[in-house]
Amino acid sequence: MLLKTTFSTHRLLADRLQFEHLEKLCIMHRDPKIMATLGGIRSDEQTRQFLQNNLKHWQDYGFGLWVFRDKADGRFVGRGGLKNTYIGGKNEVELAYALMSEFWGKGLATEMGETILKVGFEQLALPKVVCFTMTTNLASQRVMQKLGFQYERDIIHANLPHVFYRLNAPVK
Repeated sequence: MLLKTTFSTHRLLADRLQFEHLEKLCIMHRDPKIMATLGGIRSDEQTRQFLQNNLKHWQDYGFGLWVFRDKADGRFVGRGGLKNTYIGGKNEVELAYALMSEFWGKGLATEMGETILKVGFEQLALPKVVCFTMTTNLASQRVMQKLGFQYERDIIHANLPHVFYRLNAPVK
């Protein structure tokens, strides 16, 4: 199935991740506030590798990350999407999201998540999606809970303590 490369939410425009987004991702990945719960600051070369890996994910699986911009002024808000991940000894599909700090606390991560999950469940027919974050990232845990994810267990990911949540597809 071929997904739309662009879509919108109430306040955001989403574009499929492209190489042209490298500069915005580099800015995001250099910000210690944002990256505190995402494995730490990344060099521009590490961000280039992140981008290449995520472009390959689109080629391999037909889905991946989108870049989100503010509908009102076009500013870069963040990135989010669905990614295959190997965690806890299993292949899972993860809801991933990260926002520029000036957009925190405005409900945008939840808005992104709702639309991404709709794509996952309705267009990709995924049976379930997982989400995880560091135990200290209470804001992200609140987003997961608002989206309907259920806490499953504590895990160690990237050598750090995380909480692991799961959301099953809605019953039709």
